[in-house]
Amino acid sequence: MKKIAILASGSGSNAEKIMEYFQDSEIAQISLIASNKKDAFVLERAKKFDVPTFIFNKADLEAGLLTRMLLGLEVDLVVLAGFLLKIPENLIRSFPDKIVNIHPALLPKYGGKGMYGMHVHQAVKAAKDEETGITIHLVNENYDEGKVVFQAGVEVQESDTPEDIAQKVHELEHKYFPNVIESLL
Repeated sequence: MKKIAILASGSGSNAEKIMEYFQDSEIAQISLIASNKKDAFVLERAKKFDVPTFIFNKADLEAGLLTRMLLGLEVDLVVLAGFLLKIPENLIRSFPDKIVNIHPALLPKYGGKGMYGMHVHQAVKAAKDEETGITIHLVNENYDEGKVVFQAGVEVQESDTPEDIAQKVHELEHKYFPNVIESLL
């Protein structure tokens, strides 16, 4: 049985879909939900699925505390699901090509530091793009520059608000992210 750890900083709707997907799986289990925010709603979602949680801060992350914990749990894949801190080199080195992120745009568009959540959808709207989507990619030392594993697009209507765009993108995330995670295992 493969072990997955999910890192999240916020609400955790993607994390919940992943936990649902693997709940009765014979392939993998969610071994840990870790967050850098003690009030992140993802921690409540984890309770529903009896998944252990771990709260850490940026200094813990940079000092390797999370890396040591994940190595101790013998995690096979680290999934970033709305995790906003940059992944430090110690974690990348310990899990080469075993850290995956989902980004709410078709990279290389709208990637990089500060491009997350509504910031991305507002940028798509401002640019009057006719398409946006999701990118699932491996994590390297640079924001949103790792090898692309999967992309899916959705049409943007001229009348769409950033909130409408966000809803369309969330639907893609929930539909595809768990399947792509399974394929990586």
